[in-house]
Amino acid sequence: MTTNPTTKPELHDALAAAGSCSEWVDLVAAYFGTAPLHYGHGTDNAADEAYWLVWHVCGMPEDLTDAATDRALLDRVAEIAARRVDERRPLAYLLGQAWFAGLPFTVTPDVLIPRSPLAELVENGFEPWSSLAPGDRVLEIGTGSGCIAIATAVHHPDVSVAATEIDSSALHVATQNNARHGTADRVELIAADLFPSGAERYRVIISNPPYVPTADIARLPPEYAHEPAAALDGGADGLGPVRRLLAEGGERLTDDGVLIVEVGQSAEALMAAYPRAPFTWIEFERGGSGVFLLTADELKHGWR
Repeated sequence: MTTNPTTKPELHDALAAAGSCSEWVDLVAAYFGTAPLHYGHGTDNAADEAYWLVWHVCGMPEDLTDAATDRALLDRVAEIAARRVDERRPLAYLLGQAWFAGLPFTVTPDVLIPRSPLAELVENGFEPWSSLAPGDRVLEIGTGSGCIAIATAVHHPDVSVAATEIDSSALHVATQNNARHGTADRVELIAADLFPSGAERYRVIISNPPYVPTADIARLPPEYAHEPAAALDGGADGLGPVRRLLAEGGERLTDDGVLIVEVGQSAEALMAAYPRAPFTWIEFERGGSGVFLLTADELKHGWR
């Protein structure tokens, strides 16, 4: 048996000779290791990516370690692994599914693949910066797949959630996920460019907007070229949508509300653009950075 397959036929033969799913994982990881893949769409290494692939194809068993292989699934494992290498397409798109805050979400190339550290905040109810109470309203801006808004509704069933999205194809995916999780009665999906119309105020406004500088898009690893460019491109300095959130967010928060925004690698540019802003930069137990918080009161000060 080839333990380090470098081609799809070698991988197929090695998988056929293996006797357990854990061997499948090792073989796929070795195969991934021979290619210049980028990991950043749900995993950060070949072993975790291989586990995710095999676990998904095998029906997501509770314990994959000792599971026996099913030869009927062999071709599918080999085919997906080969496409991951040949096309440099993120695995979530090949599987049609990604996970966020412990929940599965349908994903297509019309939406970014969920991978934000904001999942940790959602699971924790945005504490200690905000303590959600029954009846509170949460707004997600730029919802894409709907993962943040829907996860908020699932983890905190006593709050109502609104989510905006300008792209109709992304809204279609979010609508599918809303139905999938049974949250359509509490998650209102709105076609809008950032803020919804009206004067509704929210306890929490949260967003993972486009924040990659335009010139940097072409320099990203090939995997990112499969994602919608409009969901990545934050303008010349990466701060276009963020500036609007800062300018308009204060008027849409309740007096005790908070604005939470992920800006990733544009954090330094943001601090340089607003040197007097009292940003709170959130630290995450599970890793991740580039997320700031401002209270409603802080947004109303004249630091702009």
